[in-house]
Amino acid sequence: MPELPEVEVTRRGFADRIGGARIDAVRVGKPLRWALAVEPDLLVGRVVQAVRRRGKYLLVDLDQGLLLMHLGMSGSLRFDTALPSPGTHDHFDLVTSRGTLRLNDPRRFGAVVYVEDEGSPLAIKLLGGLGMEPLGDAFDFVAFHAGLRRRSAAIKQVLLAGDVVVGVGNIYASEALFMAGIRPTVSASRISRPRALRLHAAVREILARAVERGGSTLRDFSNVDGQTGYFQLEAMVYGRAGEPCRVCAKPIRLLRQGQRATYYCVNCQK
Repeated sequence: MPELPEVEVTRRGFADRIGGARIDAVRVGKPLRWALAVEPDLLVGRVVQAVRRRGKYLLVDLDQGLLLMHLGMSGSLRFDTALPSPGTHDHFDLVTSRGTLRLNDPRRFGAVVYVEDEGSPLAIKLLGGLGMEPLGDAFDFVAFHAGLRRRSAAIKQVLLAGDVVVGVGNIYASEALFMAGIRPTVSASRISRPRALRLHAAVREILARAVERGGSTLRDFSNVDGQTGYFQLEAMVYGRAGEPCRVCAKPIRLLRQGQRATYYCVNCQK
């Protein structure tokens, strides 16, 4: 499932190229998780001004309104001036004067939704409950620690929930907790200030490094030019059950938390 690093890699891959483009046509294929919420022809003639990201949502700002895009479980975007004819799993084309932005999504859990602005009820429903962005100055440590103190659930589950900090998906939660030396089953409310400070730094570092490596490709993620990510190749614990820890050589353990796989080192993570 594309997480924050993969979505940010996707955004960076086409944001500059599509900026200033005029929408010439919109093609909608099979139904996605949410309807477009506007007649496609009404978007023709509008101009793309910028592409932002909020959590795992891409926000395509138009001169009137904006598009909220989500890659779902298996979606990916392509942007090119000469894409082939749409295939079976190509469910949305935004044809512009600078190229076509296409959403491919085999499982159709992704979405493209039009809203008038971020104050629209649908935008608030989708974006309103998201936590702090971890890659910028808005990732405040005091607020992060306070958010953890209010939660009694296991720290791994709290990171995945996205209401304290967004985008720390399954791979990156395991990796950040390893870097911080924190057992994934520890209650978030019991994490001390020094350990929370280490985790705060680890979340930022792991996600930034993943963006630099082009994200993680476990099954089908690729960027807008069709290239895969490489972060998974340097993972310290994720996907390495039974293999020796790269720090202490103890076997990496696997457990299930909320039906998600969690990898950790019993020796390095207390």
